[in-house]
Amino acid sequence: MIAAMPRPVLYVREGCHLCEDAGVLLDEMLGTEGWEAIDIGSDDDLLVRYAHRIPVLAVDGEERLELVITQPDIVEALGLG
Repeated sequence: MIAAMPRPVLYVREGCHLCEDAGVLLDEMLGTEGWEAIDIGSDDDLLVRYAHRIPVLAVDGEERLELVITQPDIVEALGLG
């Protein structure tokens, strides 16, 4: 049986160019339905937690990547390589 790939979560903020770049990579690699974006501006706790670290990519609830996120980083974080 093949295990389902975890659905990554990208914590983002409106107007963040690094967030946009990471989102484009995730779209290209996983498709638009293969990951979830959460805007930290919609939750005070998330804003405090991630304000100076976004984007942050979490996989299975574990924060794996932050700030400048590259395709090789995503491959490694998701165990695709």
